[in-house]
Amino acid sequence: MLKRVFVAPDPGRTRLRFAARAVLGIGLAVVVCGLAGHSLPGAVTGGLAALLALFTVADATVRGQAITTALLPVVGLPVLVAAAALHDHPVARDLTFLAVVGAGMYARRWGPRGHSLGVFAFMTFFVAQFLHATTAQLPELSAAVVLSMFTAAAVRFGLWCYERRLPPAAAPAPPGGTGLARATTRQAVQATAGAAFALVVGQLVSGQRWYWAVGATWWIFVNTASRGETLVRGFRRVLGTVIGIGLGVLVAVPLHGAALPTAGLAAVCVFGIFYTAAVSYTWMMLWVTLLAESLYGLIGILSPGLLALRLAETGVGALGAALAVLFVLPVTTHAVTDGWIQRALRCVHACTAEAAARLAGAEDADPAPRVAELEQLLGRVRLSVAPLVHPLNPMLGRKRRARQVLALLDDCAREIRGLVAVAADPEASHDARLAAACWRVEAAVEALTAGGAGHVRAVVARPSAAEPALAHLHGLERALAELAEPLRTPSGSPLVGA
Repeated sequence: MLKRVFVAPDPGRTRLRFAARAVLGIGLAVVVCGLAGHSLPGAVTGGLAALLALFTVADATVRGQAITTALLPVVGLPVLVAAAALHDHPVARDLTFLAVVGAGMYARRWGPRGHSLGVFAFMTFFVAQFLHATTAQLPELSAAVVLSMFTAAAVRFGLWCYERRLPPAAAPAPPGGTGLARATTRQAVQATAGAAFALVVGQLVSGQRWYWAVGATWWIFVNTASRGETLVRGFRRVLGTVIGIGLGVLVAVPLHGAALPTAGLAAVCVFGIFYTAAVSYTWMMLWVTLLAESLYGLIGILSPGLLALRLAETGVGALGAALAVLFVLPVTTHAVTDGWIQRALRCVHACTAEAAARLAGAEDADPAPRVAELEQLLGRVRLSVAPLVHPLNPMLGRKRRARQVLALLDDCAREIRGLVAVAADPEASHDARLAAACWRVEAAVEALTAGGAGHVRAVVARPSAAEPALAHLHGLERALAELAEPLRTPSGSPLVGA
């Protein structure tokens, strides 16, 4: 796990800049709230609002990010008002919270913006429970949210807008469908059911901290699509919480809420959350747990008993998510994984066709966006296959096949990157053999995606080093041919169980 975090590639030091900017933006937001005369709850609300604005907004363009950031308080402030107004009405509060859970999850159907707004709405209600917000506090808390949004936006779009120098990321759209077949609709139902279980059982465990269980259920559902993904994410959340609580006993509890050391610890936690989020959910949860402990230390209620309660509520939330994906509109890991693999394979063909057109002299052919899309799709494949390669998966045969699929898809991506690099050379020329090889790649992809993987034929030709484009194409053909066996066994069984 340590190796995965610290050895993981960070092209252009994007994760490092992401984390450093977050510390700056959130720190400035807290300072601005303090200078405005806000109390500790106001500063905490502002800091968390800035954290969410910098963490969840992920539109492909800077303009899109700015619009989404501006919309966050438009969605969050009414939710804050509702949470505060219902503070003394438990039944109405709980039903409203569940409605926010369902609506927030359903909003994912509108892409990154819907996802960001849904997360912000949920977390606004969550923070109101964390602070036991009342209507008397609304003016201060609302002002803190607005001030923090302005501060975070000033840092992100003015002081440190490194996205202007980067090409927009190609985020793969979620699968479509209608009614309960639509992923976002199904997950909204599942998340609401899981949250309802977590809410009821969480209140039996603690009448004061029950919302921790609901929060655990919510975040386990974020960025998952199948029951396998959700179960693995729940396991990782519990594991990260356990490790974070252990560190909290050693680091956060001895500070006794001392302002400066606790603020320093919070800054380290913020950096850790942003730096590790893309590579390890367990590590991210470790830092989230330690940040929560530091905030409770500032409030003056941190104790070993509170940490034990947090672990219990996290377990309740994970159990709620697991029960929901197992019994409420379940979707198998195979159904999701197969769809993402097919999309990745079709993108492989599209990359090849664009590169071949570029080699043929078509000036308008540009394979670079396709390569970026392929990287995004492969990331989604890795996420969906994660349950199969998990150390606790007892199905060794399927685990082996899943690892083989990932390795061969990585081979495809490597050959595609090499082919695109050759195509970018203005002196590279087209060859009739390139067209023939591209046709074979198209035929191989069609065979794999149409269920005829057993008919994909490997290529035995070995072009010389002086023919780099052909070398990459033949390497791609070999990888596609080798994918036939793990994707579809001779008996016709799928990569994973139904």
